[in-house]
Amino acid sequence: MNVAAKLIQILEENHVEHIFGLPGEQILPFYNELANSKIKHILVRHEQSAAHAADAYRRSSNKLGVCMATASSGALNLVMGVATAFKDHVPILVITGDNPTTNKYSDEFQSFPLSDVFSKITFRSYDPQTGSEAIANLIEIMQIFQREPNGPIHLNLSKNILLEDDYKIPQVNYEPIYHYGDIEKACQKIKNSKKPLLILGSGARDSKIEKLAIENNIPTCTTFPAKGIISEYEKNSLGLIGNRSNNQEKYALKHSDCVIAVGTRLSERTLKEDISDKLIHVNIDKNVLKGDLAIHMDCKVFAEELEFPNALNFLEEILNINPEDEVDGINDKSQPLRPPSVINSILKSSKDAIIVSDAGSHTTWTTLLTKCSFPGQLLFSGGLAPMGYGLPAAIGASIATDKSTVLINGDGDIQMNIHELATLKEYDLPVCVCILNNSSYYAIKQTQKNLYNEEPFEVDLNNPDFIKIAEAYSIPAKKVTSKEDLEETVNEAIILRKPYLIEIIVKEEDIPLTKLQ
Repeated sequence: MNVAAKLIQILEENHVEHIFGLPGEQILPFYNELANSKIKHILVRHEQSAAHAADAYRRSSNKLGVCMATASSGALNLVMGVATAFKDHVPILVITGDNPTTNKYSDEFQSFPLSDVFSKITFRSYDPQTGSEAIANLIEIMQIFQREPNGPIHLNLSKNILLEDDYKIPQVNYEPIYHYGDIEKACQKIKNSKKPLLILGSGARDSKIEKLAIENNIPTCTTFPAKGIISEYEKNSLGLIGNRSNNQEKYALKHSDCVIAVGTRLSERTLKEDISDKLIHVNIDKNVLKGDLAIHMDCKVFAEELEFPNALNFLEEILNINPEDEVDGINDKSQPLRPPSVINSILKSSKDAIIVSDAGSHTTWTTLLTKCSFPGQLLFSGGLAPMGYGLPAAIGASIATDKSTVLINGDGDIQMNIHELATLKEYDLPVCVCILNNSSYYAIKQTQKNLYNEEPFEVDLNNPDFIKIAEAYSIPAKKVTSKEDLEETVNEAIILRKPYLIEIIVKEEDIPLTKLQ
């Protein structure tokens, strides 16, 4: 058994089921062994898509996503997708091939200092120089993902190391070092609170803290990536906190006497004002902690220490506040259709599906209108927001969960990675691709007009025939113009459980402006 085979055995032992990638010369020894593995390889058409798919695979299922590419050009194509996962703290394993150790730091063909690049966009980057070291690195990586899942980890593998068959299997025991903070004081503050407010980030997933919140009527908000950790149909679920918060959430934040933020980095989009005196911040990453009571520990462990008071009186006080008027135009039937009306119709027809959004104006309406009943139901990139995330992410989510998946994206987004329609068709995935076509990069156009008072420049698109492109990939497709036809078509696509593409011509329409605390 060579090193490549041993590494695959370690992945199998750690329940890795899929790898997204594209083969190339320097990673071929790994692929040769992967061909005989229980792990299924998903062949993408561009390495960026492999990283986005692995990212959404993790977000939708909480299973480890893995992406892989060959040396230099293949590896560098992963960068956007890995950086996206890094910005959103999504744990994925990034495997890259490399030239033999004897010449990979030279100026020879396809040599490039990959670890220098990936060390900037991953939680850790490993560049082993021997087979034994590569095995030790992967064992440690698997332990880190189990005990301290902060974000992507990179493993760079030279071709000659993969082919080694003389190695030692080391003993590795990774134990994260936590600087806990004053847990006793934090727990006492929570217990004595009359008006507690809980903010859940994506790191709170599987901590079961939301169950405690429901049992004790704790008003609970979530960040964008955490939507669905507590069902948004629960009485105590207030919705999004931050620049898309409503009147109830703003009231709750202002009048709370104790804010417990768990598994969130509390970015500027989540919290603008300084509430250090009443903030208890818990995170597995000590580098993001804020406030007077900062607790560096695993959210699951923290949840075991909690004793919430019953906050029914405060919850009812909040619920008496009118949240605000609903998003304008969701029932409009004028033609061309308005984007919020289109997105509302899509969501009505896909309540139990996973919803994937890309980047652009449609993302605003999608996040505002989607009510999530389970974690990972709504997927999009909140931190980096690259165009082109949507289609490969929908592929990753569909493979991870086998749920029907609905992609809501724009005419600009889809063309960033439209080649992944081939992957969608090859694996015959139940993904309904909805393209809102306004023939422009409208979010940028809105900024040009409203922020800079300039005439639109280089933002109008002369689009191809998306229906014909879908048909070229043997994917059924339909262009719709009415709400009724749209809802019926989305329903048909979901029932079909096959790849399907729907194009909807929409009006240009400004998105609602953000609302800070």
